[in-house]
Amino acid sequence: MTARLGYIEMTNVGQAFKVGRYAVHFHMIGAVHTSYATGCSTHEGNNRAFTIHGTHYLRISKNVVYGVKGHNIFIEDAAETKNIMSYNLIMKTMRSMSLLNTDATPGSFWITHPDNALIGNHAGGSDRYAYWYDLQDHAMGPSANINICSRNARVGEFRNNSAHSNGRYGLRIFHNMVPRDFPCRPIVRDFTNETDPYHANRPITANFNNFTAWKCGRNGAIAEKVGVVKFNNFKTADHILAGIEFEIAHEFYLGDTETAGIYDALVIGRSNNTELKLDSVSPHGVITPRSDGFSMRDIRFHNFNWYNWRRDSAAAIGDCSHCIHDQATDSGSRTVRISKMSFTNVNQRIRYQIPFRGIF
Repeated sequence: MTARLGYIEMTNVGQAFKVGRYAVHFHMIGAVHTSYATGCSTHEGNNRAFTIHGTHYLRISKNVVYGVKGHNIFIEDAAETKNIMSYNLIMKTMRSMSLLNTDATPGSFWITHPDNALIGNHAGGSDRYAYWYDLQDHAMGPSANINICSRNARVGEFRNNSAHSNGRYGLRIFHNMVPRDFPCRPIVRDFTNETDPYHANRPITANFNNFTAWKCGRNGAIAEKVGVVKFNNFKTADHILAGIEFEIAHEFYLGDTETAGIYDALVIGRSNNTELKLDSVSPHGVITPRSDGFSMRDIRFHNFNWYNWRRDSAAAIGDCSHCIHDQATDSGSRTVRISKMSFTNVNQRIRYQIPFRGIF
């Protein structure tokens, strides 16, 4: 089967409140190497823009979406792979209270399997998220399969994307992303094999490249529990809570260059193009995990230079993401390895968070 949509306009499309009644729905058609949706516009829509369901190798490129309810570009069952979403412009993604529970906190892109490509997209003004990797334990729905474990699958491409003015996060990785050779098998460290301790199920590095995010209601980017996930050449500015945050890093023993981390980043607390009210926010540039196994290298921090008379002043770095309460933590400290950092107009380089015991 081949379906080709090119340079058409769709408005007031999709039946509100009905699952499956989407503006464009590629439904359970398998590999579609010659199918695409290119140069289309969808605006004032009632139920998604493009749904990719049980479909692989589809191309969604150079489309414009504005004012559409629910997740706009939607990967449905966590079984869909090798699809390419490139150079799309998604604006004003709106929440829906009658589809999936997650549509109440919508993403311009909702990705349930990581082995897809997002290249050169721009997403702004979503009620919640721009790019949401909401990875699942197993494929679900009509594609249900316990042998598909998307949370641990190989990550496709993520490069040259941007996000701004979203309600919460520009990029959110949730819950787990721990890619490895055999996604449905556990990772076990073989202490007798020091040269290749994970030979039975090696971790796979996931690179997120060249992401730009600004003016989001919480963070430019946040990752919950990750394996060797690297944020490379990220640029963030004017975020309320933090530019970049990692919650938990899986502690692989692969050397300092093969850990989860942030590499070659520009992090700006306050630019000349911000409406941040300095009497109401005190962000971090980067908040590090509540675990070991995390590195930061070649990061340039600029303009964290207010509230300098208070302990909760704006600061370049914070530790122990989501530790929240001192009685809920253990008595240890977590180590973050850092190198080649620079600070311009930064009054406080590190603002320790509960339990105030991080090691850098």
